[in-house]
Amino acid sequence: MDWFASILFGFQITFQPANALYCFIGVFIGTLIGVLPGIGPGGTIAILLPVTFGISPVQAIILLAGIYYGAMYGGSTTSILVNIPGEAASIVTCLDGYQMARNGRAGPALGISALGSFIGGTFSIIILMFLVYPLANVALKFGPPEYFSLMCLGLTIIIYLVKGSVVKAVAMAFFGLILSTVGIDLVSGIPRFTFGSPVLLDGIGIVPLAMGFFGISEVLTNIEGPTERIIFKTKVGNLLPNREDWKRSTGPIIRGSLIGFLLGVLPGGGGVIASFVSYSTEKRLSKHPEKFGKGAIEGVAGPETANNAGAGGAFVPLFALGIPPNVVLAILWGAFMIHGVAPGPTLIRDHPEIFWGTIASMYLGNVMLLVLNLPLIGVWVKILKVPYRILMPLILIFCIIGVYSLNNNIWEIIIMVIFGTMGYILRKFDYEEAPLILAFILGSMLETAFRQSLVISKGHLSIFLVRPLSCVFLMIAALLFISSGFSHYRRVKAKVIQ
Repeated sequence: MDWFASILFGFQITFQPANALYCFIGVFIGTLIGVLPGIGPGGTIAILLPVTFGISPVQAIILLAGIYYGAMYGGSTTSILVNIPGEAASIVTCLDGYQMARNGRAGPALGISALGSFIGGTFSIIILMFLVYPLANVALKFGPPEYFSLMCLGLTIIIYLVKGSVVKAVAMAFFGLILSTVGIDLVSGIPRFTFGSPVLLDGIGIVPLAMGFFGISEVLTNIEGPTERIIFKTKVGNLLPNREDWKRSTGPIIRGSLIGFLLGVLPGGGGVIASFVSYSTEKRLSKHPEKFGKGAIEGVAGPETANNAGAGGAFVPLFALGIPPNVVLAILWGAFMIHGVAPGPTLIRDHPEIFWGTIASMYLGNVMLLVLNLPLIGVWVKILKVPYRILMPLILIFCIIGVYSLNNNIWEIIIMVIFGTMGYILRKFDYEEAPLILAFILGSMLETAFRQSLVISKGHLSIFLVRPLSCVFLMIAALLFISSGFSHYRRVKAKVIQ
């Protein structure tokens, strides 16, 4: 199947009425979640996983992927109008976007944000389409030793996911690896860490774990915050940027597309880092850096383009190698597995309808987002006024119903509540949940590849070093881990000196 025929096949899948509807629902929910600060795309995908059990795998992935990249659009609207970043990737947009709104230029700020997001998102989809296939062909030649080493490299993503202590992140990762071993050992058939409970014989499910850490703990955390928000009233005029705006924004949009995609592919990258790097790049290249932070349109165009391009780039390692580069796509990885589909090098060969259908749905979703965001600006601002005391109990009820509908098992609700409470307490002590979730996702694959490798080598660990690709992956993982350790040591030493 050549490229042209493949993408046509993808559009045939996407434009089926039901699939197009799920694409619309996904980007609509994503925009809504982007507008509302707090829950985020990771929590939303975790909460909505049970909803996808009654639909086809294609529809499920189109829906959940739409939530992810749709959230990148929604965050900019409230960043510009009310100085509240609905999504972490839109924090930088507040710096100049809100100042443009206060200066009476909310319309052009919103317009360049939406158009830049569309261009960045479309660029990343095109590159994704051409890059995944060659990478998947290379990955098909991998054996168990290469997969084990690749999983070890994937675990170094944890270093880049953390905002605080690396030591705490490693501790959470080890806890996640332990949780992934709960249940019956597939090789020996012996129960592990079940404590005699039949509930744990099948292991801990990704749905109650993710919904506990991202749903329940998020509710408990947010109800401590302020119940009301100050909304700055501004009039939105002409949404189309003028010729001067386009002249100043063209360079940032082009650079933002490239920066966003490249950082999206890297472990722990995605929209957040891409938007910060894009903003600092534009400020450095600008002839008038003093205007940044006071309403420079380049400070809106670059970061907004970058965070949407980063969202598309993040799908490359997931689709090509089966490695989620961030915690949101780790939960999406769980959705693949729940539907009996293995993301990675065999995805294009075994499930072309899912791969090409998802790619084509991203084209359609970006168009929908462009049409959706601007006319509904007034609606999004009104939604911001809904107090958390009303919103959060609804999320809590949805979590409980969703987990129970999975297997009609009340014990899974209890597991979700336990992990939700644990997640809330861990947040209080600055332990982040992302390393745990990612290690939990990769743990079972890591163990399986390790055992298969030892069977092939008759118990010799040297197999991981004599295979060239495996050795290279392990060396890169070791270098990343060591360099992160040195960086952490320098930070601690600098604090002690101060």
